Amino acid sequence: MRYVTAVRTSVLPPYTAHLRVYEPLAAYPEPERARWQAYAAARGPDATAPEQPVAPAALEEQREALAELLARTPRALPEHESERAFVRVVDGVTYVCPWATRLRSWQALDELAVTLPVALLDTVLPPAARAAAVADRERWQASNLDARPWILTSRWEVPVRWFLPFGAEDRCFVPAGPEGSRVAAALFYLTPMAQARRRVARGYRTLRDRAPRGPLVAEVEQVGRWLEEFHPRSLVELDYGGLVHLLGAERLAAEDSVAELEEGIGALRAGDGEGAARVYREVTARWRLVSALRHAS
Repeated sequence: MRYVTAVRTSVLPPYTAHLRVYEPLAAYPEPERARWQAYAAARGPDATAPEQPVAPAALEEQREALAELLARTPRALPEHESERAFVRVVDGVTYVCPWATRLRSWQALDELAVTLPVALLDTVLPPAARAAAVADRERWQASNLDARPWILTSRWEVPVRWFLPFGAEDRCFVPAGPEGSRVAAALFYLTPMAQARRRVARGYRTLRDRAPRGPLVAEVEQVGRWLEEFHPRSLVELDYGGLVHLLGAERLAAEDSVAELEEGIGALRAGDGEGAARVYREVTARWRLVSALRHAS
């Protein structure tokens, strides 16, 4: 494909996108709040401006995960929950997005059970290891009834429903530095939680009223319910992550599926079903081409 490029880096980030929520320190109960406050003070923020990506910290998270796999016999999930987080400071307010690696590993295990053939799944993670992980999760959930991940992950594509919480004005694109530099390209969107919820609610009403049988209705509702789990003064971020390395520089600079989906929802709201369907087809077709690369060799 003409817009696929090679990555000049010694550590290749996974081809994943992330939807993150950063909650203000005030959202965390004690003693968790004090712990995150001390963590942020000791390590410093990963980003000090809305237009600054957390890409270096995300790569550090990936390195840590790889080291965990190489250091010992692979397990279904880490033994202990991560005590790390992404930290943003915006307008003097510190926001924290815990990695929650163990909780996300449980969710990834559920996804593997659905996506991998049984024979391959048994080879990667034997049934006994999966059963132990499930039992461990059930014990943990019994005392953590309100637990939810601050980070959602998607491999090989950005789900269309993830574009809805954002507007074109939230777009932040950081081009790659000159060849040989360590500045990697980044593309992300960052918006206040109140704005994200408003856009999702409005989009959901439009889809429910104008296209109730469409594929996005239930998916958008799911995103809305997830956002409602967090503090109303949080920040919401869509990070293209390692997917930027599947897009050439020109294609990456022009990528703005958020604005396109905004246009499609607007057309649907105005009664232009044909125009809305056209936008949806164009966005999904383009991401299907990216997703299809998982089968390339």
